[in-house]
Amino acid sequence: MKKKIDELRPEYDLSQLKGCVRGKYAARAQQGTNIILLAPDVAEIFHDDASVNEALRTLIRLSGQKSQHAAAAAG
Repeated sequence: MKKKIDELRPEYDLSQLKGCVRGKYAARAQQGTNIILLAPDVAEIFHDDASVNEALRTLIRLSGQKSQHAAAAAG
């Protein structure tokens, strides 16, 4: 088996890179996500998205409100 040649430099000078912009695609990445941060005490109870969604759907049913998506489907 051939030994691979390590082509990495021990250190890189980032100032030599041309056309690099910090956060260039950050806005585009955020458009496709819906991130909500939980407070630490809430996160202790709800460990994943499924448990949060289940609790919120229960709250919605108990409040008698309908989501915009459900209202549009009922039309």
